[in-house]
Amino acid sequence: MKADVDENYKKLIKMNLLNGNYTAIATHDDAMIEYTKKLTKEHDIPTTQFEFQMLYGMRTATQKELVKEGYKMRVYVPYGNDWYGYFMRRLAERPANIAFALKGMTKK
Repeated sequence: MKADVDENYKKLIKMNLLNGNYTAIATHDDAMIEYTKKLTKEHDIPTTQFEFQMLYGMRTATQKELVKEGYKMRVYVPYGNDWYGYFMRRLAERPANIAFALKGMTKK
């Protein structure tokens, strides 16, 4: 279930950040982004200790907004011989990803 995956991801983010680890938060989910922002503010975790990561071409406006707010943003570009396979596996993991991907690719 998505709710179970989300809760586990939050636990991993929190555990890593509170233990001082550099943490990559790879998500396009607004709720996960807001969770991370709130957590880091509550615990005075510097923006140099983590980064957000998103796929190239997806949620570009959100990526730019996060950078404007002072957060690190890494943009991931799948490439190589199996880029299509990677892309299809991400879509197959969760059928809602198909609509999300289409929406993300058509937004400016």
